[in-house]
Amino acid sequence: MYARFKNNLQVCLKLEVNALKKILVLHTGGTIAMSENKNGGVTPTSRNPLDEAPDFFHGQIDLQTEDVFNLPSPHIGPKEMLKIQQRILRASDQGFAGVVVTHGTDTLEETAYFLDLTVPDELPVVVTGAMRSANEIGSDGLHNLQTAIQTAASDEAKGKGALVVMNDEIHTARFVTKTHTTNVATFQTPSFGPIGLVTKKKVIFFEKLLSHSYHPIDQVVDHVYLIKAYAGMDPELLQLIDQPQTNGVVIEALGAGNLPPQVLPALKSLLDQQIPVILVSRCFNGIAQEVYAYQGGGIQLGKLGVTFCHGLNGQKARIKLLVGLSYGLKGAALKTYLNDAIS
Repeated sequence: MYARFKNNLQVCLKLEVNALKKILVLHTGGTIAMSENKNGGVTPTSRNPLDEAPDFFHGQIDLQTEDVFNLPSPHIGPKEMLKIQQRILRASDQGFAGVVVTHGTDTLEETAYFLDLTVPDELPVVVTGAMRSANEIGSDGLHNLQTAIQTAASDEAKGKGALVVMNDEIHTARFVTKTHTTNVATFQTPSFGPIGLVTKKKVIFFEKLLSHSYHPIDQVVDHVYLIKAYAGMDPELLQLIDQPQTNGVVIEALGAGNLPPQVLPALKSLLDQQIPVILVSRCFNGIAQEVYAYQGGGIQLGKLGVTFCHGLNGQKARIKLLVGLSYGLKGAALKTYLNDAIS
């Protein structure tokens, strides 16, 4: 009896040791999957160099890779983001412990935030990329891929929303942004900094998001626009997008959330058409809020029906508006969803 129990226990322990975490790596293209040609131009090639990457974690992690597509990130829009999201949701049902997405850096923060808003946070999702192509001196792609896999396999990555791992730092998809055109340390979180670090031996988290919610969607609306305010701004841009097919507008406003007075009639026309208008600040830090009472100031804009989105930059606010509309939110529910970045 004891011998049978002992044998069964040994079998169970052996199975436990051999049950490696399954991590899915989804390649979507970008500089991390490109090579520099003989003329110095960086372009996609017929074969993704990441497909030939070494198995960094042989015997430690069960890695499976798929090429979703091979696109430069300026070619990726909401429909491609939705395709990535749907593959991740299937991965959750297939027993994967985490997912890594390799992506071009130009729109990486938008895809990462889209996934943050539409994928439950029980499954770690880590987005990474590279600033130097595969055959350039000092290429950072393989290292970023390695640290992203480490992070996705970490038990502590659960419940933190989608993450961006670059240059040994872990950032939340919600607040990270690309700050430099070419520097390998381009991805930063201006107000709060990274929430963790990846060392040679382990992943260290020292912060987490206060809250996280998601809205599962299976389709995306179109005609959601982003406009940047500027000194002497004319109303023509707002007039041009005052169309029946327009679903929403995000404006990067001046300062704490103000606009030149000459755009107010065009702005009011959009609002009268029940087109949601979301306001963020074009400033690098801080939030848009109803402070100033002069014509075109935040207080007047709020009274007109503009929604202030606190804590997001313009491109992130547009993604959040797009997700909210695609989920079917309207009126007060949409306003509440957009108003606060922590929800």
